[in-house]
Amino acid sequence: MSDLSSKYVLQTAGFDARFPNTNQTRHCFQNYTDYFKCIAAKGEDYAPCKQFKRAYNSLCPNEWIAKWDEQRENGTFPASLEP
Repeated sequence: MSDLSSKYVLQTAGFDARFPNTNQTRHCFQNYTDYFKCIAAKGEDYAPCKQFKRAYNSLCPNEWIAKWDEQRENGTFPASLEP
Protein backbone atom coordinates (compact mmCIF):
# COMPACT_ATOMS: atom_id res chain seq x y z
CA MET A 1 0.00 0.00 0.00
CA SER A 2 2.78 2.46 0.85
CA ASP A 3 4.35 1.61 -2.52
CA LEU A 4 1.33 3.07 -4.36
CA SER A 5 1.09 6.15 -2.17
CA SER A 6 4.70 7.04 -2.95
CA LYS A 7 4.02 6.92 -6.72
CA TYR A 8 0.82 8.96 -6.82
CA VAL A 9 -0.15 12.23 -5.22
CA LEU A 10 -3.88 12.90 -5.21
CA GLN A 11 -4.80 16.57 -5.35
CA THR A 12 -7.92 18.56 -5.97
CA ALA A 13 -8.38 22.13 -7.12
CA GLY A 14 -7.54 24.68 -4.45
CA PHE A 15 -9.77 27.52 -3.32
CA ASP A 16 -10.37 30.19 -5.96
CA ALA A 17 -11.69 33.49 -4.61
CA ARG A 18 -13.44 34.15 -7.94
CA PHE A 19 -15.81 31.27 -7.13
CA PRO A 20 -16.64 31.33 -3.41
CA ASN A 21 -19.92 29.41 -3.63
CA THR A 22 -20.29 25.66 -3.42
CA ASN A 23 -21.58 25.21 -6.98
CA GLN A 24 -18.40 24.80 -9.00
CA THR A 25 -19.93 24.57 -12.49
CA ARG A 26 -18.65 27.97 -13.59
CA HIS A 27 -15.25 27.30 -12.01
CA CYS A 28 -15.06 24.05 -13.98
CA PHE A 29 -15.90 25.74 -17.30
CA GLN A 30 -13.58 28.69 -16.65
CA ASN A 31 -10.61 26.44 -15.92
CA TYR A 32 -11.34 24.41 -19.07
CA THR A 33 -11.35 27.52 -21.27
CA ASP A 34 -8.37 29.05 -19.42
CA TYR A 35 -6.32 25.92 -20.09
CA PHE A 36 -6.89 26.00 -23.84
CA LYS A 37 -6.31 29.76 -23.98
CA CYS A 38 -3.07 29.28 -22.06
CA ILE A 39 -1.71 26.54 -24.31
CA ALA A 40 -2.70 28.53 -27.39
CA ALA A 41 -0.69 31.48 -26.09
CA LYS A 42 2.25 29.73 -24.40
CA GLY A 43 2.32 26.14 -25.71
CA GLU A 44 1.55 22.81 -24.07
CA ASP A 45 4.90 22.64 -22.29
CA TYR A 46 4.27 25.84 -20.29
CA ALA A 47 4.02 24.55 -16.71
CA PRO A 48 1.50 27.09 -15.30
CA CYS A 49 -1.06 25.93 -17.89
CA LYS A 50 -1.07 22.52 -16.26
CA GLN A 51 -2.68 23.99 -13.12
CA PHE A 52 -5.79 24.84 -15.17
CA LYS A 53 -5.88 21.29 -16.53
CA ARG A 54 -5.58 19.76 -13.06
CA ALA A 55 -8.36 22.02 -11.82
CA TYR A 56 -10.83 21.21 -14.59
CA ASN A 57 -10.03 17.50 -14.42
CA SER A 58 -10.77 17.64 -10.71
CA LEU A 59 -13.95 19.75 -10.91
CA CYS A 60 -15.63 18.77 -14.18
CA PRO A 61 -17.55 15.55 -14.82
CA ASN A 62 -15.78 13.40 -17.43
CA GLU A 63 -18.87 13.50 -19.65
CA TRP A 64 -18.66 17.30 -19.85
CA ILE A 65 -14.97 17.21 -20.75
CA ALA A 66 -15.63 14.62 -23.47
CA LYS A 67 -18.50 16.72 -24.85
CA TRP A 68 -16.42 19.92 -24.84
CA ASP A 69 -13.48 18.14 -26.47
CA GLU A 70 -15.82 16.92 -29.22
CA GLN A 71 -17.26 20.42 -29.65
CA ARG A 72 -13.76 21.90 -29.94
CA GLU A 73 -12.86 19.33 -32.61
CA ASN A 74 -16.06 20.11 -34.53
CA GLY A 75 -15.63 23.87 -34.19
CA THR A 76 -18.88 24.24 -32.25
CA PHE A 77 -17.50 25.02 -28.78
CA PRO A 78 -19.63 27.86 -27.30
CA ALA A 79 -16.72 30.00 -26.09
CA SER A 80 -13.71 31.64 -27.68
CA LEU A 81 -10.44 29.87 -26.91
CA GLU A 82 -8.26 32.54 -28.49
CA PRO A 83 -5.67 34.00 -26.08
